[in-house]
Amino acid sequence: MSTMKVILIPGNGYSSPEDNWLPYVKVKLENLGLHVLSPQFPDAPLAREKYWIPFLENIVKDDVETILIGHSTGAIAAMRFAETHKIIGSVLVGAYVTDLGMESEKLSGYFDRPWQWDTIKNNQSFILQFASVDDPWIPIEEARAVHEFLKTDYFEFTDMGHFGGDCYRAEFPELVDAVTKKVSLMYDKNQ
Repeated sequence: MSTMKVILIPGNGYSSPEDNWLPYVKVKLENLGLHVLSPQFPDAPLAREKYWIPFLENIVKDDVETILIGHSTGAIAAMRFAETHKIIGSVLVGAYVTDLGMESEKLSGYFDRPWQWDTIKNNQSFILQFASVDDPWIPIEEARAVHEFLKTDYFEFTDMGHFGGDCYRAEFPELVDAVTKKVSLMYDKNQ
């Protein structure tokens, strides 16, 4: 398992990789023997694609043994990254498909072209997705559309909000458990 690399991708507006549940997930996955990176991303207020995708490319390099875990805009970056790069899999938390009518999302550049859903699916072995009906920023229809297009392993909650941002969340055991199961299955197949 130690050859797998996990990269945690925060949402826009985050000032630190220490926000919300990111440190918890990092420690728990490192305890499994995974190499987990939680870098400070550039251009945090807007999280524009023109900065974030090259930044990710520099971290991932050509390592297909990578799992991306993205929250909000980080989930969008993970999906766009998978359009042009092969990876093991991704975890999408609070993902969406449109700019939500928000100026900051329009400026991000992620929504300037159609999604390549088949390529995103085909460039990875699994996609886990977490959404919540009471998310104050992402309408549940957006998350359900991501699920339909990507056929994700989908976990929908009623009381998790935006999984951080609207309410601080220090732990995310559901995400750790889902990733642990996927990684264990892959590890078992390779033995």
